[in-house]
Amino acid sequence: MQGKDKYLLTYLLWGIDMIAIGLSFVIATYVRYFNFRDMRDKSTHFYICIVLILVGTVYNFALDYNRDFIKRTVWREGTAVFKYEIALIIGTIAIAYGLQLAEQFSRLVMFYFGIIDYLMTLLFHQLFRSMLKTYWKSGDSAVKLLVLSEKENLMSTIRHLQHRIEINYSIVGAVCLDEDMTGEVIRGVEVISNKDDFIEKVTSIPLDEVFIHTPNISQKALNDMIEALGDMGVTVHYCIELPGISGSTEVGTFGTYSVVSYMNGTGRYRALILKRAMDILGALVGLAITAVVTPFVALAIKLDSPGPVFFSQVRIGRNGRRFRIYKFRSMRTDAEKIKEELQDQNEMSGLMFKMKDDPRVTKVGSFIRKTSIDELPQFWNILKGDMSLVGTRPPTEKEFEEYNQYYRRRISMTPGLTGMWQVSGRSDIDDFDDVVKLDLQYIDNWSLALDIRILIKTVGVVLFGRGAE
Repeated sequence: MQGKDKYLLTYLLWGIDMIAIGLSFVIATYVRYFNFRDMRDKSTHFYICIVLILVGTVYNFALDYNRDFIKRTVWREGTAVFKYEIALIIGTIAIAYGLQLAEQFSRLVMFYFGIIDYLMTLLFHQLFRSMLKTYWKSGDSAVKLLVLSEKENLMSTIRHLQHRIEINYSIVGAVCLDEDMTGEVIRGVEVISNKDDFIEKVTSIPLDEVFIHTPNISQKALNDMIEALGDMGVTVHYCIELPGISGSTEVGTFGTYSVVSYMNGTGRYRALILKRAMDILGALVGLAITAVVTPFVALAIKLDSPGPVFFSQVRIGRNGRRFRIYKFRSMRTDAEKIKEELQDQNEMSGLMFKMKDDPRVTKVGSFIRKTSIDELPQFWNILKGDMSLVGTRPPTEKEFEEYNQYYRRRISMTPGLTGMWQVSGRSDIDDFDDVVKLDLQYIDNWSLALDIRILIKTVGVVLFGRGAE
C-alpha cells in the first residue's frame, strides 16, 4: 500500500490498538477483582494503563508492525499480534519497575490483560480487514488501475496482478501496445484501446494509476506516453528504470514486480489526511447551517417557481469519478434545454457556459447565487468525500468529454466547494483556459496553508458578493 492510504491505515490501526488496550485493561481489572472498588491503588492502575498505551504507540510507529497488514494471512496476523503483546507486556513491566509502580499492581491483571488484549486486537484487526474489503469493493473507493503491456505478456501480467496487488486496487481495463486487441476480455478485464488511441481513451475514463510491463518495448518509445499521463495527474508504475522522465519518482514494488513509480502531484499524504479531517469538520458545521436555512429557502423557491427545491447533476470528481452534486435550485426546471438555445450568447470562451443576464435564473435563484446560499447542500458531498472544502471546479459530464490531457490534470485532486477561481473574481473571468490555469496553480502549490487562505478569502467573497453571479 502506498501514499495517503498507507498513512491513514497506519493511524487507524494505531487507534484500534489503543482502544483494544483500554478495553482489555478494564476487563482484566474487573476479572481480577470482580469490581472496581477493591483495587489496591486506583491511581497505580491508571498509570500502568497509560504506560501500556505509550509502549503500544512506540511499538506501532517505531517498528511499524502493521506495515504489511493488508497482505497478512490469519496465521501471520496472529504471529504479528503475539510479538506485539510480548513487547507490550515486557516493556510495560520494565517501566513499571523503573518507576516503582509494580509493588502496588496486581500481576494477575497483567496476565489477564495479555490474553484478553491478544484476542481482542486479533478480533478487531480481522473485523477491520473485512470492513476494508467491503469498502474497497464498493466501486469508486478502490484505486482504479489500468494495465499496459504487450500481447504476449498481457494475460500473465493481469493474472499476476489479480493475485498479488493489494485489495484496495481495482483493475478497470487493459491496453495492448503492440497489437490491436480492443474489445477482447482477458480474465474479466476488457482491453479498452491500443497504442494509437490510448491518450484519447484514458482522458475520459475514471483512472488513478497505470501499470506498465513492456519488456520488449524500449523505454524511450514510451516516454511521451508517460509524460502525458503525468500531465493528467495519473501515477505511473514502470517495471524498470525511467531515465529522462521529469517529475518525482519512487522505487518500490507493485504486486511483486520491481517498479519505478512516476508521479506528478502532491505526495504530502499526512497533510492530505489533515485536509480530509478539516473537510469533515467543516461539512458538519455547514450541514448544521444548511438545516437551519433550508425551510426558509425551500419556501422561497416554491413560491417563486414550480419545481423541486433541490437541483442535482452528475459531475466529474477526482480522476474521473462520477458523483451527483446537490444545490438549491436557482434556475427553471427546463434550464438545460434552454441552454442549447442560448449557446450563441455564451460570454465564456472554451468549454464553460456563462451569461450575465441568464434568463434561466429565477428571482430567488439570483439572490441565492449572489449570496452563495445555493451551494450549501454541497456540504453533503463534502461529508461523503465526493468534494472538499477547497479544490478545483467539478466539470459536467459533457464538458469532461471534450477534455484533452492538459485539461484532465485539473481533476487529479478532489473538487472543492471553493477554490482559486472563486476567490479570483470569477465573474471577471471569461476564458475557460484561465479557469484551468488557476486550478493547476492550486494543484501545483497546494498546502494546508493555501487552503486556509482560500477559505478566508471565500468568506470575504460571500459577505460582500464580490465575483459571484
